[in-house]
This record gives sequence, structure tokens and C-alpha cells, in this order.
Amino acid sequence: MPLNVDYLKNLEREPVIQAYDWRDAAIYALGLGYGSDPTDSGQLRFLDREQQMQAHPAMANVLAYDGAWLRDPASGIDYLRVVHGEQEMEIHHPLPPEGRVTARIRVEELVDKGAGRAALVTACREIRDAEDGTHYATVRNTAFCRGAGGFGGKSVQSRQPQEIPDRAPDGSADIPTLPQLALIYRLSGDLNPLHSNPEIARKAGFDRPILHGLSTFGIACRALMAGIVGNEPRQVRKLAGRFSAPIYPGETLTIDWWRKGPGQAAFIARVGERRVLSDGCFAYHQNPAQ
Repeated sequence: MPLNVDYLKNLEREPVIQAYDWRDAAIYALGLGYGSDPTDSGQLRFLDREQQMQAHPAMANVLAYDGAWLRDPASGIDYLRVVHGEQEMEIHHPLPPEGRVTARIRVEELVDKGAGRAALVTACREIRDAEDGTHYATVRNTAFCRGAGGFGGKSVQSRQPQEIPDRAPDGSADIPTLPQLALIYRLSGDLNPLHSNPEIARKAGFDRPILHGLSTFGIACRALMAGIVGNEPRQVRKLAGRFSAPIYPGETLTIDWWRKGPGQAAFIARVGERRVLSDGCFAYHQNPAQ
């Protein structure tokens, strides 16, 4: 069934308002594996409000999210055939460790891969302070909707694949994940049983529950922050990537990166030779004060 283009292009949803506190920020950081070294001040700054706590920049991905529109039959999307394809976040102002934010979802781009094939639906939301309007982040997520093509739209995405230099990476980090990491990450809002229910995971074709893609995305941000900008969240400008394979909780995630000029790096994330995040782009301020 093709997408309902008119419905999606004219999508109007009520703004989502979400309050969060330092506990929510700490739980989010635990869902990225922070705390594995409880003596590391670089990790504790995202966990302990007594140590000049900061919210992790990747937390923007889970704030004020409205995913109900994807389940609306009027959209022409079969939600059971939707896969999270890509994610992008742009940071405009550091998130406070607690606050009240608002965002309204809108569909930004539709890509048609042909009749009987997939459609790509990119949704965008701007995370703003609910009180004074401070623009914290712009978040884009692309849904890969199997069988929803054939509506006559453009066939090429605006975002182009990230070129990985043909050389050894400039840096690499191995981050082990806990067997219970998906059960921790789901406390930040994504309660999809694919990440917690073994029976449902098996019916979906997996050996056991898989880790949330956005946890993998956040772990990549964690590694790049530590490896490139000295673990300084104020230097993070942008992170983007394409999900290419699942990761199981308990596996070790390796993030490789290549510097590509001032304030730019390409990256991939993998488990052994299995690439789980592709086309990775990391942009950063070279001066922490920016």
C-alpha cells in the first residue's frame, strides 16, 4: 500500500511538552553505558548532580517525541513493516540537566523507492525550552517503510552517503555493552517489546531482544565525544548515521573515526566485522566556548 502523501505532507500534530529532571538525564546516560568506571569523572558528569552534572547531548533524541502518527492507518504506513533507517541530531544549545521542553513533529521528506518497494519518511522536530523558547536541538529520524513505495515521489534522499577515507581510522574505541542495557535504555521512553520480550524478538527473526538503535547512536556519540573533543558536550554540533544491522546487548561495540577537516569526522560503528552504523558524520566546535 503506497503512502498517503497528502496526509503526511500536511501532518498537523499538537506540540508535545515534556518535563525531565536530573534523574531522567542520569537514566539516559546509564542507557549508553556510562558508569562502567565509577571513578571516571568524565562519566560521572552525566550521572551525579553533585558533580556539576550535564545532560548528554544525545538525550535530545528521546525528548518530546511523538511517534503516534506512524501508527495512524490514514498515513498508508504499515507500522509492523517499519524499520528505523537513519538518525540525525543538530545541537544548537546545550541541554540543561533538568527542564521542560516542547516540540512539534513534521514530515520533512518523502522518498519513493518504487512500487512494491520501500518508502523513506523523514520526520523533523525542533526541541525548544517550553518557557523561554531556547532552541536546544533539531532531530530528524528516517523511517524505512517496507512496501510503501509507488506513490510517485522523488527517488533520491537529500542526505548523501558519507564517504569513508581509504585509510586506517584516526581513532577507535571499544565499548562493551551490558546484557541488560536494553532494559535500562527503555526507561528513557522506548517501550517497544522487541527490546525486552524474547518471544516477540524471536517472532521478528532475532535470537533474542536487540538493543535500541538510538542507544547504539548515543554510544557512538559517547565514543566520539571522548575521543575527539575531550568529553566536552558543548563542542558537539551534529551527529548522523544510518542503521545497518542490529546489535545484541552484551556485545562489544567498536567505533572507528576519520578526521575530515576542521570540525568534521566520519565514523562507523561495528561489532567485529558486522557494521551496525554506517555513513556516520560527526561535526563539532573546535573551541569549547562556541
